[in-house]
Amino acid sequence: MRAIADLLTFDDLISHWAEDRPNHPALREDDRSYTYGELEQATAQVVAYLQNAGLQKGDRIAWIGKNSDLYFTLFYGAARMGVVMVPVGWRLAPAEWAFIVNDTKARLLFTGPGFDGVSDALSGQLPHVEKVITADEARAGISAAQRCDFAPAGRDDAVLQLYTSGTTGNPKGAVLSNRNLFGLRKSSDEADLAYTKWDEGEVVLIAMPCAHIGGTGLGIMAVGSGLPGLILSEFTPDGFFDAVETGGVTRLFIVPAALHILLQHPRCASVNFSSLKYILYGAAPIPLELLRQCIAMFKCEFMQAYGMTETTGTICMLPPEDHDPEGNERMRSAGKPLPGVELRIVDADGGDAPLGDVGEVWTRSSNNMIGYWNLPEATQSTMTDGGWVKTGDAGYLDADGYLFIHDRVKDMIISGGENVYPAEVESAIYGHPDVLEVAVIGIPDAKWGEAVKAVCVPKPGATVDPESVIAWARERIAGFKVPRSVDVIPALPRNASGKILRKDLRAPYWEGYDRQVN
Repeated sequence: MRAIADLLTFDDLISHWAEDRPNHPALREDDRSYTYGELEQATAQVVAYLQNAGLQKGDRIAWIGKNSDLYFTLFYGAARMGVVMVPVGWRLAPAEWAFIVNDTKARLLFTGPGFDGVSDALSGQLPHVEKVITADEARAGISAAQRCDFAPAGRDDAVLQLYTSGTTGNPKGAVLSNRNLFGLRKSSDEADLAYTKWDEGEVVLIAMPCAHIGGTGLGIMAVGSGLPGLILSEFTPDGFFDAVETGGVTRLFIVPAALHILLQHPRCASVNFSSLKYILYGAAPIPLELLRQCIAMFKCEFMQAYGMTETTGTICMLPPEDHDPEGNERMRSAGKPLPGVELRIVDADGGDAPLGDVGEVWTRSSNNMIGYWNLPEATQSTMTDGGWVKTGDAGYLDADGYLFIHDRVKDMIISGGENVYPAEVESAIYGHPDVLEVAVIGIPDAKWGEAVKAVCVPKPGATVDPESVIAWARERIAGFKVPRSVDVIPALPRNASGKILRKDLRAPYWEGYDRQVN
């Protein structure tokens, strides 16, 4: 019998757990639950449902909706046969939904509970979609499907496609395989690290959006370990408190901004957090004072996760022992590479930077994506022939192997755990009748880590009203991408070749900070 860590596909794992622990809980949401035996049956029926619709390995299906047991059942079932799931951010604007669904050429579009209006919002805009299927229709169709034989997807077959914002304005689909999702488990299994081990009684909370690796990834972690995933349709303080207090949640992933929201909630101090073992957080370092408050309140271990969609999530971890409520140098770092992950710091000439020098962070592991969907040039510029992914982050390694992020080579802004590229926001603002030019930057924000700011140059004779710019953007892009503030200046700073000097625009706001990320 193969070791659990050698099982690297959804079909292998779901089949194994159904045989090993058929009555053990697998998924829970509200008053609905699946055991692993029931999950195996339901996902086999998903396979039959998709085959009856004419789908084959390599085809795409899309989901627009919040987290749901239906989403995970569809995803796991599709993955068993090699149909690729594409979850689309529910907070995006309809035009952004349409772009992603069309880019995937998804044949079926599933909508989550409460999203029946998607079909009308996108009417006539989805030439490749054969059918938009509501949650009720999907549940009924899956229940009626009779399981049938199928060829399981292999370790290197694509099963998940997550969209990450692009520097050119349009998001790119990072294509992830079974091996990407499960490959590092073997190295972690062999490492003597307490926080990579899972006890039988653990429960994983899935609260971050499923269109992010931090959301869907927690569902993958649960299946990989044969443990239950407790699903919240979206993160809310009350939902979190109930999940911990009555659902027995032991570990979860969350962004620091959400931790801050929890601590401010009047109910927080009265909740029993005794089941919690680990809180994983990412997208930003945790402020020292916030860590102190969290340790006092939640009384569990904290771990910082560093990674990106292109690396299937976490590649570096700052372990619990480095989280000192009195503060220490290592808490400024992103931690050390996980077992099985390699890091390089590359200088401007493409060579290895000396220890302690800043360069671009490159990484190599089984986590590295297959590539960007239908974007060979973008894939080639991000992935090397030697198997390295260029992260776009500038950082350095210390003598103990800890990675310190110094700046972003790319201009991405992370606000409340959501990635925002300036080009997306600038594209939305261009066309405003009073704006000649615009540059978008991230500035420090105590609550969200970073906030989006637009810097506009007015057209000759025009006056730019900041509120008008914000309203204009809100009609065109998701709310979390809309600038929170607008500056108006006579001209944008540029270098000799005409490139906008974003660092010059950011500099006044980052004075007193030791790095250009928050």
